[in-house]
Amino acid sequence: MTWSGGEVVSATVALWLLVLLPAVTGALLCLVPRAERAARVVAIGVAAVGLALAVVVAIAQPSAAVLFIADAGFDLRVDGLSAIMLPTVAAVTLLVLIFAAGDIREGRARFYGLMLIFAAAALLTVVAGNLVTLLFAWEIMGATSYALIGFWWRDEHRLASGTTAFITTRAGDLGLYAAAGAALGGGAGFGLAELSDGTAGWRDAVAAGLLIAALGKAAQLPFSFWLSRAMDGPSPVSALLHSAAMVAMGGYLLLRVSPLLESTGWADMAAAWIGAATALLLGAVAVAQRDVKQLLAASTAAQLGFVVLAAGLGAQSAGVAHLVAHASTKAALFIAAGAWLTALGTRRLSGLAGAARRWRVLGVSASIAALALAGIPPLSLWATKDAVLTAALEESLWLYIVGLAASALSAVYSGKLIVAIWRRADAHTAVHYDEHERGTRQVGALESTPVAVLAVGAAVLGMLALPPLSGAVAQALGQRPAQPGIWELIASGVIALVLVLAVTRWQPPTPRWAADWLGLERAADRLLVRPTMRLATRLARVDDVGIDAAADGAASASLAIARRAASLDDGAIDAATDGAASASLALARGAASLDDRVVDRSVDRFARRVWRAGRGSARAQNGQLHHYYAQAVILLSALVVLLLVFER
Repeated sequence: MTWSGGEVVSATVALWLLVLLPAVTGALLCLVPRAERAARVVAIGVAAVGLALAVVVAIAQPSAAVLFIADAGFDLRVDGLSAIMLPTVAAVTLLVLIFAAGDIREGRARFYGLMLIFAAAALLTVVAGNLVTLLFAWEIMGATSYALIGFWWRDEHRLASGTTAFITTRAGDLGLYAAAGAALGGGAGFGLAELSDGTAGWRDAVAAGLLIAALGKAAQLPFSFWLSRAMDGPSPVSALLHSAAMVAMGGYLLLRVSPLLESTGWADMAAAWIGAATALLLGAVAVAQRDVKQLLAASTAAQLGFVVLAAGLGAQSAGVAHLVAHASTKAALFIAAGAWLTALGTRRLSGLAGAARRWRVLGVSASIAALALAGIPPLSLWATKDAVLTAALEESLWLYIVGLAASALSAVYSGKLIVAIWRRADAHTAVHYDEHERGTRQVGALESTPVAVLAVGAAVLGMLALPPLSGAVAQALGQRPAQPGIWELIASGVIALVLVLAVTRWQPPTPRWAADWLGLERAADRLLVRPTMRLATRLARVDDVGIDAAADGAASASLAIARRAASLDDGAIDAATDGAASASLALARGAASLDDRVVDRSVDRFARRVWRAGRGSARAQNGQLHHYYAQAVILLSALVVLLLVFER
């Protein structure tokens, strides 16, 4: 398909709007307290527009860049891989926000604002074309995830859970900074597509850094335990974080840099084995759980293990198909779990007895998603997991065996969930209430509808891993499709079906060694969290002893200078001012005395003389004309005499 210049410009604008619209709207919702009532309508509207923009961008596949210096700057690119992920992230975001409209009743403006910023960061991660853009999106995604997990910050344990998740993922994020530095040193630049062109040593460092960062976000071993603590956040947060954002972005990043992993000769196999081990061991953790959200959290890490396995094997088409199908499946299950938590006030599997019978639409939709998670044909994850396992078999028989065992465990924990929600409630069924939770006994359309829509995706998205769509996906990614054979599909489907039926009849054994998430949290608490907190405490002491002491010393010195200046002001400046005032007062008094003794007396004397002259002239003016004439003759005579004298 060819695009005209105007269409390309429009697609580029749509790409920028796709990221900026939710980010700016989310920031405004967080900053404007009066937006509480309109928050959910605005957020859902923005998410709907975002979905439309994602479809346009996925079809047009534009690119946009704002460079600062050389390769450094924002670089947004859409290719075959990101074109598949963009509509997935946007659609799941919209459906989760619709569910949140009925689930979140307090702090809506702040909640929807953070969710939109979180979604914008995930979308920016998908289209990031270089490490600079990726770092920016990665940081915002991590920060908002911390704020969302600890959304109910007044509960200390929720805030502590957010802190644990944040510190753990931040430890992995350091690898991304190391990768950026190594990419710059290796001379290949920051572009993700060019990372494999760096020199050998630097290229290995880049691959190692990206691998660590992605494993941390994707909750792969040894970072998996933070997902357990993330369950203390609101249910909509869990639904988005575990399906199409944050966790999914770790797997997506490894799929994107799969050529780099392969070029090192070791990073690809490291990723493959870590993914396979996570899928197996976290599958056992999921089987051991009695809390529905903990079961789903462990299964998220296990299913992302298949994506990481595919990235290590270079099977991008199989990996992205599994990632998309898992996003729809897991979002449906987390929303259903959140609806049951609100309605029944419990997260325990034993308290969900009869939940599917009581709310049929929600129960059937959640069951479809659970069966897809189990790998029951013809639902989505049945085909996508087999596509990954086919690629594993081509590489290593042992990888295939581990992956097949992990696939079997997914059938066990999914069957365990299905049995819990369909089992009939009786007089001996105890409803366990969590602290501060009381069931509403209601599930509305806002909770049921998104699950029903997502269940459709969980049923049909597996076609991305089957012909002819698998060929189209592989062609868009520029690689050969990993298509499972018919007998492999039949065998895996039969295994999954048998195991689910077995769980409905017999309770599966509980691996106690896996119940506390393999002890990973305790180990991380000793090796990471406690040392980090001790370091923070020591830095605080350094701040108190050093920086604060220096500040106090500077303040004391400033105070002493001020006191000396005040003393100088009192002793010199004020004294000089008082002296000048006294001198002025004395001068004024002298001037007043002079005025009284000299000026006033002179004026009085002059006035008296004028008065006397006036009286004399008055005497001459007696009213007799002959006196006036005589005076005139005397005056004229005097004048004549003067003239005669001067003439001579």
